[in-house]
Amino acid sequence: MRIGGQFRFRFMHSTTTSYPPIASSIAHVQSKMAMSLALLVSALTLSAIFNPSRALEFPEDFFNYSPNSIPISHISISPSSISPSQSQSPAPTPASVQAPAPESHPLVPALFVIGDSSVDSGTNNFLGTFARADRLPYGRDFDTHQPTGRFCNGRIPVDYLALRLGLPFVPSYLSQTGGVEGMIHGVNYASAGAGIIFSSGSQLGQRISLTQQIQQFTDTYQQFIINMGEDPAAHFISNSVFYISIGINDYIHYYLPNISNVQNVYLPWAFNKFLAHTLKQEIKNLYNMNMRKVVLMGLAPIGCAPHYLWKYNSENGECVEDINNMIMEFNFVMRYMVDELRQELPHIIVIFCDMYEGSMDIIKNHKHYGFNATTDACCGFGKYKGWILCLSPEMACNNASNHIWWDEFHPTDAVNAILADNVWNGLHTEMCYPMNLKELIAPKFRVI
Repeated sequence: MRIGGQFRFRFMHSTTTSYPPIASSIAHVQSKMAMSLALLVSALTLSAIFNPSRALEFPEDFFNYSPNSIPISHISISPSSISPSQSQSPAPTPASVQAPAPESHPLVPALFVIGDSSVDSGTNNFLGTFARADRLPYGRDFDTHQPTGRFCNGRIPVDYLALRLGLPFVPSYLSQTGGVEGMIHGVNYASAGAGIIFSSGSQLGQRISLTQQIQQFTDTYQQFIINMGEDPAAHFISNSVFYISIGINDYIHYYLPNISNVQNVYLPWAFNKFLAHTLKQEIKNLYNMNMRKVVLMGLAPIGCAPHYLWKYNSENGECVEDINNMIMEFNFVMRYMVDELRQELPHIIVIFCDMYEGSMDIIKNHKHYGFNATTDACCGFGKYKGWILCLSPEMACNNASNHIWWDEFHPTDAVNAILADNVWNGLHTEMCYPMNLKELIAPKFRVI
């Protein structure tokens, strides 16, 4: 079994007459080896899902250091949306290691995150799914040196951006009990495996789709209204930043594997337009709930990801052009869609950040950025470490900081830091249009 790929193990059964004695012995040994490998992969995968979790159940470390944050006591989480059979084992007490303190005066009221595994901060810890990052080596280089559910060795882009905004790290929605105290600086609704299409990633198990994430924000907004009042809640949301990063799973787990024969229904260009139109409607739904400041992320060049280098038998680490071409087309359509939104929604301030452009700059200029491993993942197994997913600390490299890829699909903390800098102020390369995040939150765009 495999996340993001398909494997079939064929077991050869020898007959009593077709092999001479030596050949028969070899065939028997090969059969045993294949069966042992299959059992090993299955055992590792199942243990990575059903063993007691070591993830932070509630990362309270990241709230207590903020001068403006509201103290939060330890909480036992039992989200109503999770059945008893899917509840996870209690997590250990968070370590005393704390993230660097944000600015004492936040630049915006809150940060709300909608997306997939690129920005999931722990949502899938509470779901029955193969898409989980709640065990080491995930999180080994994080501030607490513990897995938190982030699909990275350390921080994800929104962690860096939260600190830039003077905010603590944003907690996942499913780690909250319903009160506004834990959501006053923002909420992360992102879920690994989620896509723009509702059924994208369904083969992995449970995930919170784009539509469901927006419904969760609706619930959050209603709680703000109840606790703050309608006008203060509207003002609070209008001046907060929304970070949307979603769409890659619609290719990885839907279009590329040709689920429901989709490739015969939609050519890549038509599929891209369909995704952009669907996302545009959901953004309008958020706008109707007073969302005004939006960072819309494009898709990364997954044709360069270790999984597809392995799957398409890349000879010398060349990226898969057909996949990257689809991603570039999607980003082009998204940029055009941003222009449409700015014309149709008079008060929205939306920027589009091209992850493809920013990521390819890192890949092409990897020596400048200090990376010497551009094709192999730090953690995984097989050629480019793109065959078997990251399951144990023994599968990981010693130093992830010189790798571009952490696992078969996700970048390392070092790459996320560079991309976050680009989103914030274009430090390394200009990848946001028509402005960067620092310009987006300028006083002239503040809603009075």
